[in-house]
Amino acid sequence: MEKQSTVLLRKDIIDGLKKTREHPRQTYNELIEKMIQVFIKVKESNQYDEFLHKIQQEKMKELWDNKEDDAWENA
Repeated sequence: MEKQSTVLLRKDIIDGLKKTREHPRQTYNELIEKMIQVFIKVKESNQYDEFLHKIQQEKMKELWDNKEDDAWENA
């Protein structure tokens, strides 16, 4: 048998969980497991986006910070 625990939640959180269910018989365990999976995927995706952004910053600086563009601004 799996170990279980009791977690104290505010009533509004419980109401939110009830509204979030995909079907009426979905347990809170199933719902929270799915939320964890989604959260991890979003977190990994955001880390990838941040990585790409950092790489792109240097190239964008190279493209935008040049004398030719400065000359056009002062024309």
